[in-house]
Amino acid sequence: MHPDIKNYEAKLKIIGVVKKANKTSEIEIFPEYISGLDAIEDYPKIMILFWMHLQDDEQGRTKLTTSRRREKKEGYRGVFATHSPYRPNPIGVTVVDLVKVEERRLFVKGLDAYEGTPIIDIKSA
Repeated sequence: MHPDIKNYEAKLKIIGVVKKANKTSEIEIFPEYISGLDAIEDYPKIMILFWMHLQDDEQGRTKLTTSRRREKKEGYRGVFATHSPYRPNPIGVTVVDLVKVEERRLFVKGLDAYEGTPIIDIKSA
């Protein structure tokens, strides 16, 4: 452990889940977090932070470089300079267009996550 961080344990709370992932995706926020949606309609774009649960394994968490195959280039690049799902903490973030809010459901365009993906936070963009 780094000497500047003593006995710190991160506690992540899942606040919702992706119910549908397509052109217009649907995110369900759990009832205990519904008050956190107050005035979210004021923002046409929001950031969705999610846990890339399908890539969460020890091998992926220790991988710090990745090929540049998606860029059609040779060589490697550090994961912090990429959108690779393999990283020490598999957290994804996407800026989406907020289409509408119905009770505790958000309808968004541009979400880069799968159905069943845990949502860990939402921020105005």
